[in-house]
Amino acid sequence: MTGGYLKGRIRREDIITAAAAAYGELGYHSSSLREIAKRVGITHAGLLYYFPTKEALLAAVLERRDTEDSDREKLDVAPGLDVLRHFVALAGHNVRHPGIVDLYSRLAAEAVAPDHPAHEYFVRHYRAARESIHESFEVLAARGQLRDGVDPAMAALTFIALMDGLQVQWLTVPGDVDLVGSLRFALQNLLAVPL
Repeated sequence: MTGGYLKGRIRREDIITAAAAAYGELGYHSSSLREIAKRVGITHAGLLYYFPTKEALLAAVLERRDTEDSDREKLDVAPGLDVLRHFVALAGHNVRHPGIVDLYSRLAAEAVAPDHPAHEYFVRHYRAARESIHESFEVLAARGQLRDGVDPAMAALTFIALMDGLQVQWLTVPGDVDLVGSLRFALQNLLAVPL
């Protein structure tokens, strides 16, 4: 690896970090590439060398978050109780890092519009999360570990909605919402075995 290549990778990571902070503080639409370049200490043209469009930078911010979450929480484990446990652990991590939760929640709300640059990302993101949880509930049902009458697909949809909704409530009134405890409670009410 040459020094220039490493320096370029570090610069790229610095830009992504600055963009995440700007999006969290100002929202995606109110953040400019010029402002992000200024935060990194480079020119607008220098930023464009790494990210030719605002949309490309947004995609990099979102992809970094997903990669970090997946690596840290080992979200790619075999379907079953471990997947559910890892999602609860992810919520615990989020409680300790409210900035990224705020960014994610703001972008998710902005991206409901089909013309938003992150719309397709969130379509894929929610679909993958639901599929992961659905597959786990299917496995649990086959093992007799899911309560009778629980529809795995509906339970997965509801769990992901609950997780995101609780995050928004927690951001609004952190002292009133036990994010992790609420998720554990909801899951335990679906399971026929301890979580």
